[in-house]
Amino acid sequence: MKLRTLLVVAMAAAVPALACAKKPKKAEAAAPVQEAVVPEEDPVITEECVMNVSLFHESVKNKMYADAYGPWWEVYTTCPNANKSIYSDGAKIVEALYQATNDPAEKERLAKLAVEMQDKRIRYFGNDVKYPKAYILGEKGLAYVDFYGETKLAEARECLRQSVEGMGNKSKVMVLVKLVDVSYALYKQDQNGKAEQFISDYEIASNALGDQAADASNKNAEIAGKQKDYVDNIFAISGAADCSKLDEIYGAVVKENLTNLDMLQKIAKLYKRVRCTESEVYFAACEAAHKLQPTQESAAGCASMAAKKGDYEAAIAYYDQAIKLAMVEDELEDVADYQYNAAFYCYNNLKKYAEARKYAQASIATLSGLGQNKGQGRCYIIIGMCYAATRLYGNDAKGAILNKTVYWAAVDKFYKAKQVDPSVEAQASEFISTYSRYFPTKEERFDLPNEFSGSTYFVGGWIGETTNIR
Repeated sequence: MKLRTLLVVAMAAAVPALACAKKPKKAEAAAPVQEAVVPEEDPVITEECVMNVSLFHESVKNKMYADAYGPWWEVYTTCPNANKSIYSDGAKIVEALYQATNDPAEKERLAKLAVEMQDKRIRYFGNDVKYPKAYILGEKGLAYVDFYGETKLAEARECLRQSVEGMGNKSKVMVLVKLVDVSYALYKQDQNGKAEQFISDYEIASNALGDQAADASNKNAEIAGKQKDYVDNIFAISGAADCSKLDEIYGAVVKENLTNLDMLQKIAKLYKRVRCTESEVYFAACEAAHKLQPTQESAAGCASMAAKKGDYEAAIAYYDQAIKLAMVEDELEDVADYQYNAAFYCYNNLKKYAEARKYAQASIATLSGLGQNKGQGRCYIIIGMCYAATRLYGNDAKGAILNKTVYWAAVDKFYKAKQVDPSVEAQASEFISTYSRYFPTKEERFDLPNEFSGSTYFVGGWIGETTNIR
């Protein structure tokens, strides 16, 4: 008897909605402002409920949202546990009616309904395998954003963050994006109080989008990749990515977590992503993480730290570790970067030119395997600079002439650099112009007819390359 009474009351409440459904031009007055009653026990799903589900679903399919509202409201208020489409279709109905009305009171009612609908969905369908509570919280967060704008940012952020924490890499792309948008808006309101929160939200969203973009089986991979670029850009222009600001936030965090590997690795990755790898906080995080469990990030961080302190031998040893670890993780772009860095320190700081060429050639090979030309140019320039800095022959008059042949080999590399990688064209052209002035002159070659008898010349020593006589 009690249950029957409840159904009668709920049906009576739905009558105005049904009446409005017959007058789509006044859809904004479709139902009275009324809280749906959720009984302690799940409502009985009657034949009438099933019929109304079919009616509103068909209307939604045909985008006849005003017609859909009447039967939808009756189901929503009397048997909200009947079907998940009550909530998926309901969101479309409420959105359409919200856009169709100019009545502030009705807009307020529909906005409240859009959010309350997700709470009711959690009540009846929160254990759904495909769309669990965490997913629905994301929908609730989006409802806050869509219907309330910047007036309920904190509520929106809380729902979106809980959703992402629960769904992880399976999070809806728009939920990830809006988490960053909302958190950024809160950060702009309070840059001191919300900086750490914004950085944390950005990090979890950017990582999830990156993982989705890298998943070839994910149908939304391309969209996720584009949206990752978007959130990365938001973070870059936010000011929160400023290295000194990060140091203020994470300096104490690192000191308090010297044995917390997960935290240390997260901080190191964040600093690397925003290119704050000269920070003492970054070095401290990498060094502590490397002691606990060496990774490519921690090894690379320790390499940067050693280089900053002037210990370039140690830096290269750390890069060797980073290269091996990155290869295991199949992070070949990182491998190419580490190889180039090692080449640069060997050339620029240690004057170990043969070693520098070895690392540069390895970086070129890695990038070639990835089908990437960009990045190869800088390696050919390193090799060319190593050649130009080498003296293979004696200090007598003959040696002075022969020592100039290294510039032929060097210029060959500069030409190769701009050929494969247009991004270094200006730098390569400058080096070509500079070092071409030091080629052996015709008079000097005439004085050594045995060495310059043909059109080519073999540059010996560790260089060991044949080049054209110019």
